[in-house]
Amino acid sequence: QVQLVESGGGLVQAGGSLRLSCAASGRILSINHMGWYRQAPGKQRELVARIGRGGSTNYADSVKGRFTISRDNAKNTVYLQMNSLKPEDTAVYYCYLDRDFGSDYWGQGIQVTVSS
Repeated sequence: QVQLVESGGGLVQAGGSLRLSCAASGRILSINHMGWYRQAPGKQRELVARIGRGGSTNYADSVKGRFTISRDNAKNTVYLQMNSLKPEDTAVYYCYLDRDFGSDYWGQGIQVTVSS
């Protein structure tokens, strides 16, 4: 049974920082990307950042320069360091991974709330 477990969310004031973690457990072969999506109320889910097996990264324009994604392949864990948070970053953040072959996996989601 594959599980992705997120941690590190919460409430923070604008300008503050949070670090999200997501640990994947279970037998998972051929992981390619790991990353984060988010969904704010009334909005579509959007890609925040992702990191490939070799370390290549992609970021949403809205978070470039503020968020940093990293990954520990040995632990099947992905991190998202979020700095200079803004109220518009408020959302449920979902961890995911995709593979060379087979289905994607998703976490349950974790709430991030940024107060103004």
